[in-house]
Amino acid sequence: MIALPSGLSANLPHDLPHWAFGFMLLLARIGAAMAVLPGLGEAVSPAMLRVGLALGITALLLPEIMPLVPQVPEASLQAAGMVLADVVTGLWFGWLTRLLALSLPTAAQIIAYLLGISSVLQPDAELGPQSTVLARLFELGAPLLMLVSGLYTLALGSLADLYHLIPPGSLLPAADTVESATRAVASTFSLSLRLASPFILASLVWQVTIGLLTRLVPRMQIYFSAVPGQILGGLLLLALVSGSILAAWYDSVRPILAVLPGGF
Repeated sequence: MIALPSGLSANLPHDLPHWAFGFMLLLARIGAAMAVLPGLGEAVSPAMLRVGLALGITALLLPEIMPLVPQVPEASLQAAGMVLADVVTGLWFGWLTRLLALSLPTAAQIIAYLLGISSVLQPDAELGPQSTVLARLFELGAPLLMLVSGLYTLALGSLADLYHLIPPGSLLPAADTVESATRAVASTFSLSLRLASPFILASLVWQVTIGLLTRLVPRMQIYFSAVPGQILGGLLLLALVSGSILAAWYDSVRPILAVLPGGF
């Protein structure tokens, strides 16, 4: 027999609308976040799976968050506005988390350009039609690493803690939202550059070497001689440091996910 939450069984007819309204508010935020969260909200995941996860997480969090849920407003327009506010909050939180996952394929885009294979394009729903094959490979690796390592649990924990910062039905604070978004974008590009730093350094050394060879041997067809070495050397370096790149991304993303939002 399923036990009802404390205080609900005695006043079930009176409290049921309040609980239904709370469930709707939580589902609006959690469902919106689940649509864009990395790992759990991937476009290739079945829609029924994402809907089931959103419903299950909402049911689990509802008893704990109910004391924060406001009373059901009399005006239906006000209730719709509160639901919309939670949808915006969920999308905002999911977008912040998605940026962390996008730092890995962004680094791969930089690496592909430095290796000279950026002309091999792979259309992608998130990175656009000008994404490279290498970026697509790392884009698939980011959610896989989040699921295997359990990083998604940190994102869900931060989503639950967000209700104590922004109660159900409340609007996002404009100043803090803009500041968090700015820090998130800056941190994403900074992390991408750090992940691609071995290739940036190797590219600088390679270009200086090519410049010296051009001066020493002016008649040498430097382009046809340098490009194969650049690609082969870059792929060899990628094979050597790809594990370190994933480990560095994991070590950088884990503490941020644990304190989202505003942890950038």
